[in-house]
This record gives sequence, C-alpha cells and structure tokens, in this order.
Amino acid sequence: MSKKLWGGRFKKKIDREFEEFQKSIQYDYKLAQYDILHSLIHVAVLKEAGILTKEEANKLFSVLKDVQKQIKEGKFRPSLESEDIHTDIQDKVEKRIGKLASKLHTLRSRNDQIIFDEKHYCLEAGVNILELLLYLLESLLVLMKKYKNQPFVGYTHTQRAQVVLFIDYLGAFFDMFRRDDERVKNFSDHLFIYVGAGALAGSSLKRKDYNKAIKELLKDKQFEITKPVENPLDNISDRDFIIEFLSILSILQMHLSRLAEDLILYSTKEFSLLDLPEEFCTGSSLMPHKKNPDFLELVRGYTGRVYGNLISILTTMKGLPLTYNRDMQLDKEPLFSSVEIIKEELRIMAKLIKGIRLDKENINKALEDESLYATELAEFLVFKGVAFKEAHTIVGKLIRYSEDKKIKIKEMPDRFLKTFHKKLTSKDVKKIMNPRYAVSSKKSIARRKLRLPSK
Repeated sequence: MSKKLWGGRFKKKIDREFEEFQKSIQYDYKLAQYDILHSLIHVAVLKEAGILTKEEANKLFSVLKDVQKQIKEGKFRPSLESEDIHTDIQDKVEKRIGKLASKLHTLRSRNDQIIFDEKHYCLEAGVNILELLLYLLESLLVLMKKYKNQPFVGYTHTQRAQVVLFIDYLGAFFDMFRRDDERVKNFSDHLFIYVGAGALAGSSLKRKDYNKAIKELLKDKQFEITKPVENPLDNISDRDFIIEFLSILSILQMHLSRLAEDLILYSTKEFSLLDLPEEFCTGSSLMPHKKNPDFLELVRGYTGRVYGNLISILTTMKGLPLTYNRDMQLDKEPLFSSVEIIKEELRIMAKLIKGIRLDKENINKALEDESLYATELAEFLVFKGVAFKEAHTIVGKLIRYSEDKKIKIKEMPDRFLKTFHKKLTSKDVKKIMNPRYAVSSKKSIARRKLRLPSK
C-alpha cells in the first residue's frame, strides 16, 4: 500500500472511490525524470543548510540517481497505488534506504515540485518539437528543389486566381513553420525554473543555500536555468507558461491543418494537381478504387483536440483564486495530449511531404485557363497609359465574351481585340497569356534563399 505525504490531522480513511478519482499517477508519471531533478536540488540545499549530513545527502543522491537511471533506460515502473509521481518516488526511495527517506521532503511542497516538473517537461518538449520542425522544413525544401521552376495555380476563395511558382506556394508553408520554430525558441529562451516556493509562502531554507546548491549542480546543464524563487505566490499559481506553450502549439497545429487541407484538395480528381504517397493513405472496405488521404484528414481532425486542450486550461484558470487549487492538477493531460499529437504529426508529415509527386500534365492543362492571366492583361494596359479602373473593366468584358462565345482570347485576331481596346494586339496577348511571363512580371518579390533555422 502506498504511503501518503499528508494525513496527520485526519481521523477517517479517505473514501475509496474519491481516492481513485483524485489520483494523478496514471498520467503524471511522465514527469518522473524532472521530479528527480527537483529532489537532487533539494537534497543539495538541505545539505548546505545542515539539515542533512554529507553522508545522508550522499545516500539520497545515490538512490535518486539510481531511479533516474531506471527512468532513462525505460525500466522505471510507477505504482498505480501511489497518489501521484511525487509520492511514488518518495516510496521507492524509502524502500531502498528506510527512514532516511522521510527527510527528503523536508521543508518543501508538492506545489513547488509540480511547477518545476511541468516547466522542465515543456522545455524538453520544445527541444523535441524544434528537431521535428527542422525535419519537416528539410522535407519541404527537398520538394521545392525537385520542382524549382514549375509554375503552379494560385487560388483565392478556392477559385483560380493567378499563376505562381510552386516553390513560392510551398514556400508560404515553409515560412509558417519557420515562424513556429521562432515561437518555440522564444518560449524556451524566456522560461525560467524556480525552486524554494514551498506551498505558497516560500521556504525557511536560506536563499544563499539555494544559490550554493544550484551552483554546485551547475556542471549538469539540466540545472543551468534554475533560480531561487522570487515571488512564491506567483510561482505556485502560474500556469501562463503552459497556456503560452499550448497557444504556440495551436498555431503550429493550424499550419499543419492548412497544409493538410491543401494537399487533400489538390489531390482530388477534381483538381488532380498532385499525387499523395500511398504509404500515408488507406483504402475503402467497400469501394476497391479508393485511395483516401486519412493521415491528412486526421491532422485536420486533431486540430479540434489541440485547440480544445488550450481552451480547457484557459477555462480552468480563469476564475481560480491565489494560489494553488486542485483544479490545476487537470493541466497535465491537455499539455501531454497536445505535445504528443504535434510530435507524431510532424514526424509523419515530414515523411509524407517527401513522397508527393506533382501532376505536371494536369497542372499545365490548368495553366491554359486564360482567366489566370486577366490581371496581367490589365496591368499591360496600365503600362500603356490606361487607367486601372478602365483596364479592369475592359479585360473583364473580354473574359466574359470569351467564356460566353467559347472563343479563346489568344485565337482572336487583332481587329477583334481592338474592339475592346485599340492597344490590344494578338502578339501581346499571346506573350502575356503565358505562365513564364506571368511569373516573371512580378517584380516586388525578393527571390531569397530559403534557409533552415539554426539548431
């Protein structure tokens, strides 16, 4: 039976159903490695304060590092009888060294531990997500280089709009994910981890002892951003960092979902602009011909879950009085959920991107649509001295006439074109209604070299 870190003032045993209801070990076991870090710091502080002898501290260090090793090797098994991960680690230490373990929790609170653990979790998740974002950006670059000079159809309102280069189309998503990379880095750079907050009011352990202990442990990079607490009430009640991290992940998820939607749309028979790799599609149990973009649809679907996780914590925190309230225990599952979803999506999306094949034949056929060059025709007239409003109207009427009469503008003779405007000629029309001309006529674009973010 697991021991509890509280209970002296209680006469009655905890209700069995309530005990199961209030446990968090089934999910907060994921914080075990960070909880060990907190305990290592705390033992060092207790040694500096003279509460632990050097021998006692060394015994605690030894068993804590053994548990840490088990975690790293995947051998750590939390007991589901425990109330939470803090209690579970305390019990494991006690089984190894007996009564000395009762000194481990001296002058500290689980409130202090959990905020420390969650911040470390967010930092490590950020590192993992940055690695996966780099993998995704590399995959985008591979596809962009493969089709470097390929013209592509640009859309607004899901209607054909203008000709663009495929490298610019995909570059838009590249830029989105670059911004996500910057947001995650900025989040990590501004996240500091504090110790010594106690339950809410701070600790009677001296600040200089915390500083000495942290300095002693600084040879291990895991502790380099740890500081003695400044405002313990804020530290204990703060979940802004989780909300900020989930906000960043929600924006990243939005970008993944937009990319997924485009790929779903452009791979349909109606568009047929690209073909998706079969390894990331599934078939139908009834219709033999189906090739369904299930991974991309799940990415789109998981967006609701990721957004919901953010809203869940915002709603939990919106009316809580200072400082710690048990409601805050419910911050972990939404955090873990979003991180795990994003990591899996980034990993698989990067592989899918590399397998995409453009259907050049269908793209080139779509590029024959003369309405795609309407803007370029209007701009041509503007540079001939025609006011844009007039040029806009002239080309609009020309496009409408072409559609109504089913006559291609490029096939109209000069005498007919001049009925719309005297400066329109067949030679100019044929030159303008060309993908290469449409792309090259855009002078405001900086053809920059896309670079991967630094690690």
